[in-house]
Amino acid sequence: MNTIWADTALLSTGWQKNVQIEIDQNGCISSVKSNAAPEGYRVDILLPAPSNVHSHGFHRALAGLSEHRAGGSEDDFWTWRWVVYRFLDLLKPEDIQAITAFAQMEMLESGFAAVAEFHYVHHHPGGLQFQNIAENSCRITAASEESGIGLTLLPVFYQYGGCDKRELVREQKTFGNSPAEFEKLFQLAGDAVASLPSDCNLGVAAHSLRAVDPEGLRFAESLVPDSVIHIHVAEQPKEIEEFKSTFGVRPVDWLVDNKNIDERWTIVHATHMTGSETERLAKSKAVAGICPITEANLGDGTFNGGTYFKNKGRFGVGSDANILISLCEELRTLEYLQRLKIGARNVFANPNSSCGRHLYDSVTTGGAQSLNRNCGAIEEGKLADLLALDSDHVLLADKSDDLILDSFVFCGNNSLVRDVWSAGRHVVAEGRHMNREILSTRFLSTVRKLREKM
Repeated sequence: MNTIWADTALLSTGWQKNVQIEIDQNGCISSVKSNAAPEGYRVDILLPAPSNVHSHGFHRALAGLSEHRAGGSEDDFWTWRWVVYRFLDLLKPEDIQAITAFAQMEMLESGFAAVAEFHYVHHHPGGLQFQNIAENSCRITAASEESGIGLTLLPVFYQYGGCDKRELVREQKTFGNSPAEFEKLFQLAGDAVASLPSDCNLGVAAHSLRAVDPEGLRFAESLVPDSVIHIHVAEQPKEIEEFKSTFGVRPVDWLVDNKNIDERWTIVHATHMTGSETERLAKSKAVAGICPITEANLGDGTFNGGTYFKNKGRFGVGSDANILISLCEELRTLEYLQRLKIGARNVFANPNSSCGRHLYDSVTTGGAQSLNRNCGAIEEGKLADLLALDSDHVLLADKSDDLILDSFVFCGNNSLVRDVWSAGRHVVAEGRHMNREILSTRFLSTVRKLREKM
Protein backbone atom coordinates (compact mmCIF):
# COMPACT_ATOMS: atom_id res chain seq x y z
CA MET A 1 0.00 0.00 0.00
CA ASN A 2 1.35 3.42 -1.02
CA THR A 3 0.25 6.65 0.61
CA ILE A 4 0.24 10.15 -0.91
CA TRP A 5 -0.60 13.26 1.07
CA ALA A 6 -1.48 16.48 -0.75
CA ASP A 7 -1.80 19.96 0.66
CA THR A 8 -4.47 20.59 -2.01
CA ALA A 9 -6.19 18.07 -4.27
CA LEU A 10 -8.88 18.20 -6.94
CA LEU A 11 -11.26 15.37 -6.03
CA SER A 12 -14.40 14.35 -7.88
CA THR A 13 -16.24 16.40 -5.22
CA GLY A 14 -14.10 19.49 -5.84
CA TRP A 15 -11.02 21.08 -4.29
CA GLN A 16 -10.08 19.77 -0.84
CA LYS A 17 -7.26 20.44 1.64
CA ASN A 18 -4.97 17.99 3.45
CA VAL A 19 -5.91 14.96 1.37
CA GLN A 20 -4.55 11.47 2.02
CA ILE A 21 -4.78 8.87 -0.74
CA GLU A 22 -4.07 5.17 -0.39
CA ILE A 23 -3.08 3.16 -3.48
CA ASP A 24 -3.44 -0.62 -3.49
CA GLN A 25 -1.21 -3.25 -5.13
CA ASN A 26 -3.33 -3.13 -8.31
CA GLY A 27 -2.65 0.56 -8.81
CA CYS A 28 -6.13 1.63 -7.75
CA ILE A 29 -7.13 4.24 -5.22
CA SER A 30 -8.40 2.37 -2.17
CA SER A 31 -9.24 5.35 0.03
CA VAL A 32 -9.43 9.15 -0.09
CA LYS A 33 -9.54 11.23 3.09
CA SER A 34 -9.75 15.00 3.43
CA ASN A 35 -8.47 16.98 6.44
CA ALA A 36 -5.99 14.18 7.18
CA ALA A 37 -2.75 14.53 9.09
CA PRO A 38 0.40 14.54 6.89
CA GLU A 39 1.56 11.00 6.17
CA GLY A 40 3.30 9.32 3.23
CA TYR A 41 4.74 10.93 0.10
CA ARG A 42 3.96 14.66 0.27
CA VAL A 43 3.01 16.85 -2.67
CA ASP A 44 1.67 20.37 -3.02
CA ILE A 45 -1.13 20.16 -5.59
CA LEU A 46 -2.60 16.84 -6.73
CA LEU A 47 -4.77 16.41 -9.82
CA PRO A 48 -6.20 13.47 -11.75
CA ALA A 49 -3.80 12.95 -14.67
CA PRO A 50 -5.31 13.00 -18.17
CA SER A 51 -4.74 10.46 -20.94
CA ASN A 52 -3.28 11.23 -24.35
CA VAL A 53 -5.98 10.08 -26.80
CA HIS A 54 -3.95 9.98 -30.03
CA SER A 55 -0.28 9.36 -30.68
CA HIS A 56 2.01 8.08 -33.43
CA GLY A 57 5.07 7.61 -31.24
CA PHE A 58 7.68 7.17 -33.97
CA HIS A 59 6.92 10.66 -35.34
CA ARG A 60 8.87 12.16 -32.42
CA ALA A 61 12.11 11.64 -34.32
CA LEU A 62 10.74 13.75 -37.21
CA ALA A 63 10.14 16.84 -35.07
CA GLY A 64 11.67 19.90 -36.70
CA LEU A 65 12.65 18.08 -39.91
CA SER A 66 9.71 19.07 -42.13
CA GLU A 67 9.65 22.83 -41.63
CA HIS A 68 10.98 23.84 -45.03
CA ARG A 69 9.46 24.23 -48.48
CA ALA A 70 11.33 22.46 -51.26
CA GLY A 71 11.65 24.13 -54.64
CA GLY A 72 9.04 26.79 -53.98
CA SER A 73 6.21 24.28 -54.41
CA GLU A 74 2.97 24.30 -52.46
CA ASP A 75 3.34 22.68 -49.05
CA ASP A 76 0.40 21.12 -47.20
CA PHE A 77 -0.70 18.00 -45.37
CA TRP A 78 -0.44 15.87 -48.52
CA THR A 79 3.15 16.88 -49.31
CA TRP A 80 4.06 16.41 -45.65
CA ARG A 81 2.90 12.79 -45.87
CA TRP A 82 5.69 12.05 -48.34
CA VAL A 83 8.25 13.30 -45.83
CA VAL A 84 6.83 10.75 -43.39
CA TYR A 85 6.85 7.97 -45.99
CA ARG A 86 10.51 8.56 -46.81
CA PHE A 87 11.35 8.51 -43.12
CA LEU A 88 9.53 5.20 -42.66
CA ASP A 89 11.81 3.56 -45.19
CA LEU A 90 14.63 4.02 -42.67
CA LEU A 91 12.93 2.69 -39.54
CA LYS A 92 13.66 -0.68 -38.02
CA PRO A 93 11.64 -2.22 -35.17
CA GLU A 94 14.27 -1.33 -32.57
CA ASP A 95 14.13 2.28 -33.78
CA ILE A 96 10.37 2.37 -33.31
CA GLN A 97 10.78 1.10 -29.76
CA ALA A 98 13.50 3.61 -28.87
CA ILE A 99 11.65 6.59 -30.32
CA THR A 100 8.30 5.61 -28.84
CA ALA A 101 9.70 5.00 -25.35
CA PHE A 102 11.31 8.45 -25.41
CA ALA A 103 8.07 10.09 -26.56
CA GLN A 104 6.14 8.29 -23.81
CA MET A 105 8.68 9.50 -21.25
CA GLU A 106 8.06 13.07 -22.41
CA MET A 107 4.30 12.55 -22.22
CA LEU A 108 4.65 11.47 -18.61
CA GLU A 109 6.89 14.40 -17.75
CA SER A 110 4.30 16.76 -19.23
CA GLY A 111 1.47 15.32 -17.13
CA PHE A 112 -0.16 12.59 -19.23
CA ALA A 113 -0.46 9.26 -17.39
CA ALA A 114 -1.60 7.09 -20.30
CA VAL A 115 -1.65 7.05 -24.09
CA ALA A 116 -3.65 5.58 -26.96
CA GLU A 117 -1.05 4.54 -29.53
CA PHE A 118 -2.61 4.61 -33.00
CA HIS A 119 -0.10 2.19 -34.49
CA TYR A 120 -0.13 1.76 -38.26
CA VAL A 121 3.45 0.79 -39.22
CA HIS A 122 3.26 -2.99 -39.43
CA HIS A 123 5.69 -4.35 -42.07
CA HIS A 124 9.05 -3.83 -43.71
CA PRO A 125 9.20 -1.02 -46.30
CA GLY A 126 7.38 -2.24 -49.40
CA GLY A 127 5.10 -4.52 -47.40
CA LEU A 128 7.23 -7.59 -46.68
CA GLN A 129 5.93 -9.03 -43.43
CA PHE A 130 8.03 -9.79 -40.37
CA GLN A 131 8.18 -13.37 -39.19
CA ASN A 132 5.99 -12.18 -36.34
CA ILE A 133 3.41 -10.07 -38.17
CA ALA A 134 2.89 -8.10 -34.95
CA GLU A 135 6.62 -7.36 -34.47
CA ASN A 136 6.17 -3.59 -34.44
CA SER A 137 3.15 -3.78 -32.15
CA CYS A 138 5.33 -5.77 -29.75
CA ARG A 139 7.87 -2.94 -29.92
CA ILE A 140 5.18 -0.51 -28.78
CA THR A 141 4.32 -2.68 -25.79
CA ALA A 142 8.03 -3.01 -24.99
CA ALA A 143 8.35 0.78 -25.05
CA SER A 144 5.42 1.06 -22.65
CA GLU A 145 7.06 -1.41 -20.29
CA GLU A 146 10.20 0.75 -20.29
CA SER A 147 8.42 4.06 -19.79
CA GLY A 148 5.75 2.85 -17.36
CA ILE A 149 2.97 4.68 -19.19
CA GLY A 150 -0.53 3.25 -19.23
CA LEU A 151 -1.03 1.93 -22.76
CA THR A 152 -4.11 1.42 -24.86
CA LEU A 153 -2.68 -0.15 -28.02
CA LEU A 154 -4.68 0.49 -31.19
CA PRO A 155 -3.41 -1.65 -34.08
CA VAL A 156 -4.55 0.09 -37.27
CA PHE A 157 -6.42 -1.65 -40.07
CA TYR A 158 -5.48 -0.14 -43.45
CA GLN A 159 -6.71 -1.49 -46.80
CA TYR A 160 -6.69 1.05 -49.62
CA GLY A 161 -5.06 4.19 -50.98
CA GLY A 162 -8.35 6.07 -51.28
CA CYS A 163 -12.14 5.91 -51.27
CA ASP A 164 -12.09 4.39 -54.77
CA LYS A 165 -10.26 1.36 -53.32
CA ARG A 166 -7.11 2.08 -55.30
CA GLU A 167 -4.10 -0.05 -54.48
CA LEU A 168 -1.63 1.13 -51.88
CA VAL A 169 1.51 2.69 -53.32
CA ARG A 170 4.81 1.11 -52.33
CA GLU A 171 5.36 3.56 -49.45
CA GLN A 172 1.97 2.68 -47.96
CA LYS A 173 2.31 -1.09 -48.12
CA THR A 174 4.05 -1.11 -44.75
CA PHE A 175 0.58 -0.25 -43.35
CA GLY A 176 -1.62 -2.62 -45.33
CA ASN A 177 -3.24 -5.93 -44.40
CA SER A 178 -6.03 -8.14 -45.61
CA PRO A 179 -8.72 -8.89 -43.00
CA ALA A 180 -7.21 -12.33 -42.37
CA GLU A 181 -3.71 -10.90 -41.95
CA PHE A 182 -4.93 -8.15 -39.67
CA GLU A 183 -6.90 -10.53 -37.48
CA LYS A 184 -3.71 -12.54 -36.88
CA LEU A 185 -1.76 -9.34 -36.17
CA PHE A 186 -4.47 -8.16 -33.79
CA GLN A 187 -4.45 -11.42 -31.83
CA LEU A 188 -0.66 -11.36 -31.43
CA ALA A 189 -0.74 -7.70 -30.40
CA GLY A 190 -3.28 -8.67 -27.76
CA ASP A 191 -0.91 -11.33 -26.46
CA ALA A 192 1.80 -8.66 -26.12
CA VAL A 193 -0.54 -6.30 -24.25
CA ALA A 194 -1.51 -9.14 -21.91
CA SER A 195 2.09 -9.26 -20.70
CA LEU A 196 1.90 -5.63 -19.49
CA PRO A 197 0.41 -4.45 -16.18
CA SER A 198 -3.33 -5.04 -15.92
CA ASP A 199 -4.26 -1.39 -16.50
CA CYS A 200 -3.02 -1.61 -20.11
CA ASN A 201 -5.49 -2.74 -22.73
CA LEU A 202 -6.20 -3.32 -26.41
CA GLY A 203 -8.54 -1.47 -28.75
CA VAL A 204 -8.58 -1.18 -32.52
CA ALA A 205 -8.31 1.56 -35.11
CA ALA A 206 -9.54 1.83 -38.65
CA HIS A 207 -7.14 4.30 -40.23
CA SER A 208 -9.71 6.46 -42.00
CA LEU A 209 -12.77 6.33 -44.23
CA ARG A 210 -10.46 6.65 -47.24
CA ALA A 211 -8.29 3.69 -46.17
CA VAL A 212 -11.01 1.20 -45.17
CA ASP A 213 -14.29 0.46 -46.92
CA PRO A 214 -17.61 -0.03 -45.07
CA GLU A 215 -17.07 -3.79 -44.87
CA GLY A 216 -13.56 -3.27 -43.52
CA LEU A 217 -14.87 -0.88 -40.88
CA ARG A 218 -17.47 -3.43 -39.84
CA PHE A 219 -14.74 -6.06 -39.61
CA ALA A 220 -12.57 -3.81 -37.40
CA GLU A 221 -15.52 -3.15 -35.10
CA SER A 222 -16.17 -6.87 -34.73
CA LEU A 223 -12.72 -7.39 -33.21
CA VAL A 224 -13.49 -5.25 -30.15
CA PRO A 225 -17.06 -5.84 -28.98
CA ASP A 226 -16.05 -4.77 -25.46
CA SER A 227 -13.38 -2.19 -26.16
CA VAL A 228 -12.81 0.99 -28.13
CA ILE A 229 -12.47 1.87 -31.80
CA HIS A 230 -10.66 4.97 -33.10
CA ILE A 231 -10.66 6.44 -36.60
CA HIS A 232 -9.31 9.53 -38.40
CA VAL A 233 -12.23 11.47 -39.89
CA ALA A 234 -12.59 14.78 -41.78
CA GLU A 235 -9.06 16.00 -41.15
CA GLN A 236 -8.63 17.60 -44.57
CA PRO A 237 -11.06 19.16 -47.12
CA LYS A 238 -9.56 17.03 -49.93
CA GLU A 239 -10.52 13.78 -48.19
CA ILE A 240 -14.04 15.10 -47.53
CA GLU A 241 -14.49 15.90 -51.21
CA GLU A 242 -13.19 12.46 -52.20
CA PHE A 243 -15.57 10.81 -49.75
CA LYS A 244 -18.53 12.88 -50.97
CA SER A 245 -17.79 12.02 -54.59
CA THR A 246 -17.84 8.32 -53.71
CA PHE A 247 -20.66 8.12 -51.15
CA GLY A 248 -22.66 11.28 -51.84
CA VAL A 249 -22.52 12.49 -48.23
CA ARG A 250 -20.06 14.06 -45.82
CA PRO A 251 -18.03 11.60 -43.69
CA VAL A 252 -19.29 12.50 -40.19
CA ASP A 253 -22.89 12.39 -41.44
CA TRP A 254 -22.19 9.00 -43.02
CA LEU A 255 -20.75 7.63 -39.79
CA VAL A 256 -23.67 8.78 -37.67
CA ASP A 257 -26.18 7.50 -40.22
CA ASN A 258 -24.54 4.12 -40.82
CA LYS A 259 -22.72 3.14 -37.62
CA ASN A 260 -23.74 2.94 -33.99
CA ILE A 261 -21.49 5.80 -32.94
CA ASP A 262 -21.46 5.72 -29.13
CA GLU A 263 -19.11 5.77 -26.12
CA ARG A 264 -16.80 3.18 -27.70
CA TRP A 265 -15.80 5.51 -30.53
CA THR A 266 -13.12 8.19 -30.76
CA ILE A 267 -13.37 10.34 -33.86
CA VAL A 268 -9.89 11.77 -34.35
CA HIS A 269 -9.56 15.34 -35.67
CA ALA A 270 -13.09 15.88 -37.09
CA THR A 271 -11.62 19.21 -38.10
CA HIS A 272 -13.97 20.08 -40.95
CA MET A 273 -17.59 19.61 -39.89
CA THR A 274 -20.74 21.53 -40.67
CA GLY A 275 -22.77 22.89 -37.76
CA SER A 276 -25.18 19.97 -38.12
CA GLU A 277 -22.39 17.39 -38.13
CA THR A 278 -20.86 19.04 -35.07
CA GLU A 279 -24.14 18.80 -33.15
CA ARG A 280 -24.70 15.20 -34.24
CA LEU A 281 -21.24 14.11 -33.17
CA ALA A 282 -21.60 15.91 -29.83
CA LYS A 283 -24.88 14.13 -29.12
CA SER A 284 -23.50 10.70 -30.09
CA LYS A 285 -21.50 10.43 -26.81
CA ALA A 286 -18.36 9.58 -28.81
CA VAL A 287 -15.12 11.34 -27.96
CA ALA A 288 -13.64 13.86 -30.38
CA GLY A 289 -9.88 13.30 -30.37
CA ILE A 290 -8.51 16.79 -30.94
CA CYS A 291 -4.78 17.28 -31.59
CA PRO A 292 -4.35 21.06 -31.54
CA ILE A 293 -0.56 21.36 -31.88
CA THR A 294 -0.36 18.88 -34.75
CA GLU A 295 -3.45 20.28 -36.47
CA ALA A 296 -1.91 23.75 -36.33
CA ASN A 297 1.47 22.49 -37.55
CA LEU A 298 -0.02 20.64 -40.51
CA GLY A 299 -2.45 23.41 -41.43
CA ASP A 300 -5.39 21.05 -40.95
CA GLY A 301 -7.82 23.71 -39.79
CA THR A 302 -9.67 24.43 -36.56
CA PHE A 303 -12.12 22.16 -34.77
CA ASN A 304 -15.63 23.59 -34.36
CA GLY A 305 -15.15 23.70 -30.59
CA GLY A 306 -17.63 26.38 -29.58
CA THR A 307 -20.62 24.58 -31.07
CA TYR A 308 -19.36 21.20 -29.91
CA PHE A 309 -18.89 22.38 -26.31
CA LYS A 310 -22.31 24.07 -26.19
CA ASN A 311 -23.85 20.75 -27.22
CA LYS A 312 -22.03 18.98 -24.36
CA GLY A 313 -19.72 17.05 -26.67
CA ARG A 314 -17.06 14.84 -25.13
CA PHE A 315 -13.44 15.38 -26.12
CA GLY A 316 -9.83 14.59 -25.31
CA VAL A 317 -6.50 15.82 -26.60
CA GLY A 318 -3.71 13.93 -28.31
CA SER A 319 -0.11 14.70 -29.19
CA ASP A 320 -0.50 12.95 -32.60
CA ALA A 321 2.72 13.71 -34.55
CA ASN A 322 4.54 14.53 -31.30
CA ILE A 323 6.13 17.69 -32.69
CA LEU A 324 5.95 19.16 -29.19
CA ILE A 325 4.82 17.10 -26.21
CA SER A 326 3.09 19.20 -23.59
CA LEU A 327 -0.25 18.68 -21.87
CA CYS A 328 -0.73 22.35 -20.97
CA GLU A 329 0.31 23.48 -24.46
CA GLU A 330 -2.28 21.20 -26.10
CA LEU A 331 -5.01 22.67 -23.88
CA ARG A 332 -3.83 26.23 -24.39
CA THR A 333 -3.62 25.80 -28.18
CA LEU A 334 -7.08 24.24 -28.27
CA GLU A 335 -8.62 27.25 -26.54
CA TYR A 336 -6.58 29.86 -28.40
CA LEU A 337 -7.49 28.42 -31.81
CA GLN A 338 -11.16 28.75 -30.85
CA ARG A 339 -10.63 32.36 -29.75
CA LEU A 340 -9.03 33.18 -33.10
CA LYS A 341 -11.74 31.31 -34.99
CA ILE A 342 -14.76 33.08 -33.49
CA GLY A 343 -13.29 36.24 -31.97
CA ALA A 344 -14.27 35.47 -28.36
CA ARG A 345 -12.57 34.54 -25.11
CA ASN A 346 -13.00 31.62 -22.70
CA VAL A 347 -14.79 29.49 -25.28
CA PHE A 348 -14.48 26.26 -23.25
CA ALA A 349 -16.07 27.74 -20.14
CA ASN A 350 -19.60 28.01 -18.86
CA PRO A 351 -20.87 31.45 -17.71
CA ASN A 352 -19.00 32.74 -14.65
CA SER A 353 -16.72 29.73 -14.57
CA SER A 354 -13.06 28.92 -15.11
CA CYS A 355 -11.91 28.08 -18.63
CA GLY A 356 -8.82 26.19 -17.46
CA ARG A 357 -10.88 24.06 -15.09
CA HIS A 358 -13.45 23.15 -17.74
CA LEU A 359 -10.78 22.26 -20.29
CA TYR A 360 -8.91 20.13 -17.79
CA ASP A 361 -12.01 18.32 -16.50
CA SER A 362 -13.22 17.65 -20.04
CA VAL A 363 -10.00 16.11 -21.36
CA THR A 364 -9.54 14.06 -18.18
CA THR A 365 -12.96 12.40 -18.40
CA GLY A 366 -12.90 12.28 -22.21
CA GLY A 367 -9.47 10.67 -22.20
CA ALA A 368 -10.58 7.99 -19.76
CA GLN A 369 -13.50 7.09 -22.03
CA SER A 370 -11.38 7.17 -25.17
CA LEU A 371 -8.79 4.76 -23.75
CA ASN A 372 -11.33 2.46 -22.06
CA ARG A 373 -9.36 3.18 -18.90
CA ASN A 374 -10.74 3.27 -15.37
CA CYS A 375 -9.30 6.68 -14.54
CA GLY A 376 -10.26 10.33 -14.79
CA ALA A 377 -10.95 11.22 -11.17
CA ILE A 378 -9.42 11.00 -7.72
CA GLU A 379 -11.91 8.69 -6.06
CA GLU A 380 -12.02 5.20 -4.60
CA GLY A 381 -11.86 2.41 -7.17
CA LYS A 382 -10.25 4.51 -9.92
CA LEU A 383 -6.74 3.89 -11.20
CA ALA A 384 -4.19 6.11 -9.49
CA ASP A 385 -3.40 8.24 -12.56
CA LEU A 386 -2.18 11.30 -10.71
CA LEU A 387 -0.34 14.54 -11.46
CA ALA A 388 1.32 16.75 -8.84
CA LEU A 389 2.15 20.40 -9.55
CA ASP A 390 4.78 22.48 -7.79
CA SER A 391 3.07 25.23 -5.77
CA ASP A 392 6.43 26.95 -5.21
CA HIS A 393 6.77 27.64 -8.92
CA VAL A 394 6.49 31.36 -9.59
CA LEU A 395 3.47 30.80 -11.86
CA LEU A 396 1.53 29.00 -9.13
CA ALA A 397 2.66 30.87 -6.03
CA ASP A 398 -0.28 31.87 -3.82
CA LYS A 399 -2.81 30.47 -6.32
CA SER A 400 -5.68 28.30 -5.14
CA ASP A 401 -8.58 26.28 -6.52
CA ASP A 402 -9.45 26.89 -10.19
CA LEU A 403 -6.81 29.61 -10.50
CA ILE A 404 -4.29 26.78 -10.27
CA LEU A 405 -5.61 25.19 -13.45
CA ASP A 406 -6.07 28.51 -15.23
CA SER A 407 -2.41 29.28 -14.52
CA PHE A 408 -1.17 25.83 -15.51
CA VAL A 409 -3.11 25.86 -18.78
CA PHE A 410 -2.60 29.45 -19.89
CA CYS A 411 0.73 30.41 -18.31
CA GLY A 412 2.47 27.13 -17.66
CA ASN A 413 4.89 24.68 -19.19
CA ASN A 414 6.21 21.24 -18.33
CA SER A 415 8.40 22.65 -15.54
CA LEU A 416 5.30 22.96 -13.33
CA VAL A 417 4.91 19.16 -13.30
CA ARG A 418 6.59 17.65 -10.24
CA ASP A 419 5.28 14.08 -9.97
CA VAL A 420 3.23 11.69 -12.10
CA TRP A 421 1.78 8.30 -11.23
CA SER A 422 0.38 5.92 -13.85
CA ALA A 423 -1.84 3.30 -12.21
CA GLY A 424 0.13 3.88 -9.01
CA ARG A 425 3.53 3.60 -10.72
CA HIS A 426 5.58 6.60 -9.60
CA VAL A 427 7.17 7.28 -12.99
CA VAL A 428 8.04 10.99 -12.60
CA ALA A 429 9.55 12.43 -9.41
CA GLU A 430 10.71 16.02 -8.96
CA GLY A 431 10.01 16.63 -12.65
CA ARG A 432 12.23 13.82 -13.94
CA HIS A 433 11.28 10.44 -15.38
CA MET A 434 12.69 7.43 -13.56
CA ASN A 435 14.50 6.19 -16.72
CA ARG A 436 15.27 9.54 -18.34
CA GLU A 437 19.00 9.01 -18.81
CA ILE A 438 18.68 5.56 -20.39
CA LEU A 439 15.78 6.44 -22.69
CA SER A 440 17.28 9.79 -23.72
CA THR A 441 20.69 8.33 -24.53
CA ARG A 442 19.18 5.59 -26.68
CA PHE A 443 16.86 8.05 -28.45
CA LEU A 444 19.76 10.37 -29.27
CA SER A 445 21.79 7.48 -30.68
CA THR A 446 18.82 6.36 -32.77
CA VAL A 447 18.11 9.82 -34.13
CA ARG A 448 21.75 10.41 -35.08
CA LYS A 449 21.82 7.12 -36.97
CA LEU A 450 18.60 7.91 -38.83
CA ARG A 451 19.62 11.44 -39.77
CA GLU A 452 22.85 10.18 -41.30
CA LYS A 453 20.69 8.20 -43.72
CA MET A 454 18.18 10.94 -44.53
